Amino acid sequence: MTLVKRITFFVLVNILVMTTITITINLISVFFGIQIEPNTLSGLVIFCGLFGMGGSFISLFMSKFLAKMTMGVKIIDPKNSSGPLNNLVNTVHNLAKNAGLKNMPEVGVYSSPEVNAFATGPSRNNSLVAVSSGLLERMNEKEVEGVLAHEVAHIANGDMVTMTLIQGIINTLVMIIARLLASAISNQMDERARPMVHFGLVMVLQIALSLLGSLVVSAFSRWREYRADYGGARLAGRDSMIAALERLTRTQELIEPDQQSVASLKISSKRSRSFMEFFSTHPKLEDRIYRLKNMAV
Repeated sequence: MTLVKRITFFVLVNILVMTTITITINLISVFFGIQIEPNTLSGLVIFCGLFGMGGSFISLFMSKFLAKMTMGVKIIDPKNSSGPLNNLVNTVHNLAKNAGLKNMPEVGVYSSPEVNAFATGPSRNNSLVAVSSGLLERMNEKEVEGVLAHEVAHIANGDMVTMTLIQGIINTLVMIIARLLASAISNQMDERARPMVHFGLVMVLQIALSLLGSLVVSAFSRWREYRADYGGARLAGRDSMIAALERLTRTQELIEPDQQSVASLKISSKRSRSFMEFFSTHPKLEDRIYRLKNMAV
């Protein structure tokens, strides 16, 4: 998919999010008689909550659609597939059954030289597991099973919903704190300059607080990767999970940098350097392998 198409989807999604939240605010005002005005504390909390949590959940509900469109994922029809693709579907479904999932995930492939895979979807019962063509070409059957087990573990753990909740809470807190601090500071200014000062402070504070909030989100994301590794080891065996991660250590240079929209969903990410590791959504592969080798059987 071209860059223009990806940008178009990004813009359309943001328009949809803003439109949906605006309509929701208006409906609440009409049917419940609640005036959601950000200049009152209760109104500020509701206003920020709707935008902070609402935006995250709308993105969650659209996650499968967006992943398919932005990554060009081609869904495999279990009834009309054969050979390696049929084996891929069967492996995912068998792992999903062993993980206790009631509805089987959709399984797809996206064209990319990178050796990677991701899971997404709004719930355990409405999910997608997608692998790159590069993964199918470069990994053996044992390694592929380890990767798929890791992704199924993400679904079974409900990681997509949990990450959405955490991101939504962080977004809400950032919006509330930024506006409260901006109001406290701008109220000390000249009345004529107050609106512009308040607006500027809100923008600056939201950026700064969002960076701090991303530390929390990234830390939880790294923890969920460890947990998915453990889940993958239980589903496919520790040797398969370790073999998959060891293969990924030798192919990180193939990860495509223009797929940041789903980077946090993938099993492997670009290496981070120095303090930037605190903002990484994935732990070092070497650390993940070490933990698996020393986990209790």
